Amino acid sequence: MHALPAIAAFAAYLITPVVLAMTLCVHPVIAEDYQHGSDSQPNDAVPHGKVTQHVWDSSKVFEGTRRRYSVYVPAQYDGKTPAALMVFQDGHAFEGTKGDFRVPVVFDNLIAKGDMPITIAVMIDPGHKGELPEKRGWSPRPSNRSFEYDTVSGDYAEFLLSEIIPEVEKDYQISKNPKMRAICGNSSGGICAFSVAWHRPDQFQKVLSHIGSFVDLRGGHNYPPMIRKADKKPIRVFLQDGENDLDNQFGNWPLANRQMAKALAFKDYDYKLVFGTEAHNGKHGGAIFPDSLRWLWRDWKEETY
Repeated sequence: MHALPAIAAFAAYLITPVVLAMTLCVHPVIAEDYQHGSDSQPNDAVPHGKVTQHVWDSSKVFEGTRRRYSVYVPAQYDGKTPAALMVFQDGHAFEGTKGDFRVPVVFDNLIAKGDMPITIAVMIDPGHKGELPEKRGWSPRPSNRSFEYDTVSGDYAEFLLSEIIPEVEKDYQISKNPKMRAICGNSSGGICAFSVAWHRPDQFQKVLSHIGSFVDLRGGHNYPPMIRKADKKPIRVFLQDGENDLDNQFGNWPLANRQMAKALAFKDYDYKLVFGTEAHNGKHGGAIFPDSLRWLWRDWKEETY
């Protein structure tokens, strides 16, 4: 008469850990409180670079688009020696001295310390169809963004190399050494950064991707098998993502970034994956941005401009 209660108790003993594990899986990880360090704070003791604003409205690669971009030039640039180059997608998210990334502040500090080379930053917005909005930003959302960033092709690299960089080179000398050229982006801008180096490693060999969209938006989920099957390319890749990143009909962003890391490891690439607890935003990536740049540029003194 006591057999059934005993069996039920034993079954509960077996099931409880499984139920607990399932419960842990469906609840989001509590995000850490990421804070900016001293390298992301303005420092009056170091030379300050200058940011200028520009418009590009005559694209042949992405016909019918208009966009804004800005150029940061460090105070140490003398016009005689070519500078290193770093390109940023969604440039409006990087150009400010406040916010998550603060490129002018971080570059000022790291260049002064010698942690990265004298580097010109080109911070480019995605293309708009029709008239440009009065201000840079997400409203209205740039209509050509996904097409430019998520498409798995060399078109965006061609846009940079045939249009934007030659325009910048009218005023500044930029290194031709691909090891002295880096590219960075967030989300779709992150996969775009990887696409540029993947398709043109002769021009860009350093990639920094935050919360990269390596999912099935426009075929980005194919990158891990492509990496595994293709000959190894001379590129260095830094990936950042968070446990609470997106999970939707296009895929799971944390899983996609882990798949990228595993593929890069399989082919023995020079790569690093840093995982945090944040969602689809720049909080974690911005907090570690100075250290990410240090890792990316760690051997720059061994290179020639």
